[in-house]
Amino acid sequence: MTSFRWRFVFALVAATACAPVSRRAPTPGPQWVGTWMASPQLVEPRNLPPAPGLAGSTLRQVVHVSVGGPRVRVRFSNTFGGSPLAVATAHIARSLGGGAIDSASDRALTFGGLPSIVIMAGAMATSDPIDDAIPPFGDLAVSIQVAAAPTEVTGHPGSRTTSYLQSGNWVTAGALPDAVRTEHWYILCGIDVTSVGPATAIVTLGNSITDGRGSGTDRNNRWPDNLAQRLQGDPRTRQVAVLNAGIGGNMVLEGGLGPPALTRLDRDVFERDGVRWLIVLEGVNDIGAARTPGAAATVASSLIQGYQQIIARARAHGLRVYGATILPFGGSFYDDAEREAARQAVNQWIRTGGAWDAVIDFDAAMRDPANVHRLLPEADSGDHLHPGEAGYRIMAAMIDLELFTR
Repeated sequence: MTSFRWRFVFALVAATACAPVSRRAPTPGPQWVGTWMASPQLVEPRNLPPAPGLAGSTLRQVVHVSVGGPRVRVRFSNTFGGSPLAVATAHIARSLGGGAIDSASDRALTFGGLPSIVIMAGAMATSDPIDDAIPPFGDLAVSIQVAAAPTEVTGHPGSRTTSYLQSGNWVTAGALPDAVRTEHWYILCGIDVTSVGPATAIVTLGNSITDGRGSGTDRNNRWPDNLAQRLQGDPRTRQVAVLNAGIGGNMVLEGGLGPPALTRLDRDVFERDGVRWLIVLEGVNDIGAARTPGAAATVASSLIQGYQQIIARARAHGLRVYGATILPFGGSFYDDAEREAARQAVNQWIRTGGAWDAVIDFDAAMRDPANVHRLLPEADSGDHLHPGEAGYRIMAAMIDLELFTR
């Protein structure tokens, strides 16, 4: 066990000794709630913005919100930048598909009343609220003219959504036919709306399975998207937003891509508006990275301790926290007997440990009855690790919406 893991074992003793505070409940009247998010991370070199680059260019990015509301504000991040990020101007509008916008809906964003902002290294910024009615499941285009950008770019590589980059100031242009296309998000990390009544949000904390690997580009059919559709269709849960905090390659403990789950809880969960529930589907990459004999069993034990930390911290913030079982990976590059035994041990604890407010048993819903170590053939994207679009529909469909009426 590394020194890092020993440190959080000791911290866990103090965390679990504290009684959880009362759960968050929606308050009457209009309030801010997150309706879309992308977990920020340091963008790897292979996923950096293509030419012409960010500085001196317009970046138009399309996002698909969950709940709607009469007012909106936008969050920007330079969390991992080594120097300031200068935004010359930013606009928001309805997307008409591709890089086109409804020009009649175009609105300029301001920051403390000013049209521009310099976001210091390591910082985030939120625009001033604007009166702009956002419909549920609306597609919004946020266009940013970047004056200066750090070498280290903050973004979200696994967008599964096309963004548009064009040199010069094109933030109000109705279309960007000459723009370079890239399937990554940069700088943008959240959209909040005010509710017309009590509103709350679910954060889905996870890795590439939550981030949507295996789903279609520009189709918004990851399992959290499908869950949002179901919630919107039920009168009991129509005001429940879904915030996707998945990062491809992410881990709970240490290593992997993006900050590990234990280190990003504040930024990606607790600092988001209106959050009442947390779903945790993390751990397969921790297990998969265990390569030496006996390492997988140690990781399984450490994962359980890590989950306990997440649960304690979430409850201290008044959240209900739901544990999701780890999906089968038989036949994938993670497949071996020790790692499968670790997955089974972790899932057994998730199901029977009594630590979670509820358990979402994705493993039971997604495993092949003929070979429980593998995904259902119809749910498999083909790599035997990530579900495909049909698998993401199964995952969302098996979740009991009653969990989000409590």
